[in-house]
Amino acid sequence: MTEIEEIAEIVDKDDLALVKQMQDGRAQIVAEIKKVIIGQEAIIDELLIALFAGGHCLVTGVPGLAKTLLIKTVADILQVNFSRIQFTPDLMPADVVGSEVVEEKDGQRSLKFVKGPIFTNILLADEINRTPPKTQSSLLEAMEERQVTAAGVTHPMAKPFFVLATQNPIELEGTYPLPEAQLDRFMFKIELGYLSEEDEVTVVGNTTQTNDTALSHPLSGADILEFQRIARQVPAAEAVIRYAVRLVHASRPQNPEAPGFVKDWVSWGAGIRASQNLILAGKVRALLLGRYNVSFSDVRALAPSVLRHRIILNFHAEAERITTDEVIRRLLDAVPAPKSEL
Repeated sequence: MTEIEEIAEIVDKDDLALVKQMQDGRAQIVAEIKKVIIGQEAIIDELLIALFAGGHCLVTGVPGLAKTLLIKTVADILQVNFSRIQFTPDLMPADVVGSEVVEEKDGQRSLKFVKGPIFTNILLADEINRTPPKTQSSLLEAMEERQVTAAGVTHPMAKPFFVLATQNPIELEGTYPLPEAQLDRFMFKIELGYLSEEDEVTVVGNTTQTNDTALSHPLSGADILEFQRIARQVPAAEAVIRYAVRLVHASRPQNPEAPGFVKDWVSWGAGIRASQNLILAGKVRALLLGRYNVSFSDVRALAPSVLRHRIILNFHAEAERITTDEVIRRLLDAVPAPKSEL
């Protein structure tokens, strides 16, 4: 009996059909994205994993790598509401979440809350680190609790709700570091690199001629919500969960059992959200790869994007030019997966 047949005996047939729809939807979205974006296949896959898992995503890279175009294209493909906020040094929290205005009706004046652009399904927070931390933090409640509180009144967010943010490298002029609490709200931090020579030739050729690309819309917001529901039903063995937790624990220098390089180079390690995100994103990855259980390989594959913004390096690491990706690579070597078929 195959794995699919075993699963079919215990899972509702409608749910199995939903898994097939998720896999087909992912393939359709990738095909549409490739009409606009050249290369970056691994980046696209992780972005879709975050969407199907209900997580927020931070995309980092130098200007000109199509960070904004990638996110806007994903939003255009999905049948959902979309807002874009260009984060600038003079942006205020009220410009993001909204504010109260005086409304006069029948000779009576009252305060009315006017919702800001954050009340949408997909929010593109473009160049989020070009605005001061005060404005960056206006996203905290919405990202974690899916609500905004203004003047003592709680306003729920639309469903689904995703923050897809772009960020320039912190070394660039006019940037502010994101607060650690803000970073922790993002499921993934994805880093865009330069394209290969062949891909760059294709991009230059496509973008310097007339090109009117029409995109189809294979999935709706309701479909995304169903994918989030079915992903949480994927089983995760205790051994896999324990491995994810051990990996996160090993990133904390306060842990007596942490590797020596962590104690030497890390100020703060990842928190519990990292363990949660490793397993939840691993469930989505497993489904998209045609499996019905999370494996150690899922955890290891997603570890860089889940951990790189949650590990804070100290000045010793900076002096030795050690990066968080180097620390994560060593962590994966120091905490090997148990020998198992999982």
